[in-house]
Amino acid sequence: MMLHESSEKNIHSSVITVFIEEMMSESGWPFSSLDAVAVSMGPGSYTGLRIGVSTAKGICYALDKQLIAIGTLQAMTAGMAGMESLPTGTPSLFCPMIDAKRMEVYSALYDQGLHPVRETLAEIITEESFMEELRDHLVIFAGDGAAKCKPLLQSHPNALFLDDFHPSAKFMIPLAEEKFRRQQFENTAYFEPFYLKDFIPGIPRVKGLL
Repeated sequence: MMLHESSEKNIHSSVITVFIEEMMSESGWPFSSLDAVAVSMGPGSYTGLRIGVSTAKGICYALDKQLIAIGTLQAMTAGMAGMESLPTGTPSLFCPMIDAKRMEVYSALYDQGLHPVRETLAEIITEESFMEELRDHLVIFAGDGAAKCKPLLQSHPNALFLDDFHPSAKFMIPLAEEKFRRQQFENTAYFEPFYLKDFIPGIPRVKGLL
């Protein structure tokens, strides 16, 4: 599998089209051979989602191809479920988490079949979070949001943190293939990322100006 990725933050605009061009060149396939374009739909960084979705839409428009949108947290769950280090034989729930600043995270809960059992939320994590789920299940946490919440939840015997988990675009592949088989495409003209929270622009900091 060919894969071009970077874990460096805030570089979407400078690398995304470069990675795409390199991937297509290395594959030997022309852009016209694509069947569809899959993109991570969020939640996540407002700017990152805008750049990713805008790029995917541009390719779809240029090539007259279909757009497939994959939930970011569901893709993370697919990656978590595939890790060999997971315990077996225990009723488990997966809780992918994305850092949403301060003590807030974007999170959801999925069962072992990757089906959602709780809606995606932007929530502030406390020591009482997930107590109902942890009572009856092993809850597996992963993602940069989980890392900052670990000190609050790790003392519970049913909380398991995957410290070696790293999100990857490859986790979208089986989900995108399934949507393609089912012909579950987005309306390219009207599709928007799943922001979850409203965008609040910061105050520009320009030297010499208040």
